[in-house]
Parts: sequence; structure tokens; C-alpha cells
Amino acid sequence: MTFRQAKAGDEGLVLEFIRGIAQYEKMLDEVVATEESIREWMVEKKMVEVIFAEAEGDTVGFALYFQNFSTFVGRAGLYLEDIFVKPQYRKKGYGKAIFKKLAQIAVERGCQRFEWVCLDWNQPSIDFYRSMGAVPMDQWTIYRLSGDAIKKAAE
Repeated sequence: MTFRQAKAGDEGLVLEFIRGIAQYEKMLDEVVATEESIREWMVEKKMVEVIFAEAEGDTVGFALYFQNFSTFVGRAGLYLEDIFVKPQYRKKGYGKAIFKKLAQIAVERGCQRFEWVCLDWNQPSIDFYRSMGAVPMDQWTIYRLSGDAIKKAAE
């Protein structure tokens, strides 16, 4: 297995993986990302990064992540937005290898934290994350403003 950083021209492949995870999470109808929006944020603004995992003559998985910052520890962190392995390549260690690669990136960058969210019903992923030593943040609730709510808050 090898890893490669996504680059200009990979926007379609990134979108394919985004749709794959959205389908798995039963949220495909919520995907409004386009190749153009991915290009803007990944290539032009450099706000997100993507790594691809390649094996068996195919791109078997991906992870989309970005850096955040913890005021309490005064250091950057790595935030994993999405990790996805194509169904036909699961249970072969590819997800664990991608996760390990992201942890290595976090360590190389001096990140103090490596965080993500997981749907409550996604027990296979929860079991996987716990097996890697992750712990849920039980005392925290995620809040979100989106669409018109952001505009209203900005008034």
C-alpha cells in the first residue's frame, strides 16, 4: 500500500469518495459539493488536505482532513473530516493503515490532538476507533449553524 497527497486534477476522485461515504451514511442527498468547490478549498485556498491509499492496482481509500487549533493546549490539532475505504477493500487493514498515516502526519506536525466525529449508529467504526485507543468525548455536544441560520447569525 502506498499513500499520495491529492493534487489539482484529483477533484473528481475526491468527490467520488465523498459520495461513497455519504451513501454509506445514508446521506447522499445532502452532498452538494462539486469538483469546483473541492478545487477551490483543496487546491486554491489550501484549507483541506486529502490523502489517497493505493493498493491492488486501485485507489482503495481516502481521508480528508485539516488542521484546527486548541486554545487550551496552545497547539494545532488534526481534524479528520472523512475517512473511507471502498466496500470491496474492507477488512484488509487499509482503514487502519490510513488512520495510522494520519496519526503520523499529526505527530510530524506537532499536533497535540487528532479528532473526528462519528455517527452514533455506526458501530463498526466506533469499534474500530476504540480499538485504536480513541475515546468518545461524552461531555460535549456538537452544534452547527448552516444555510439561513448562518446568515441570520451574521446580521
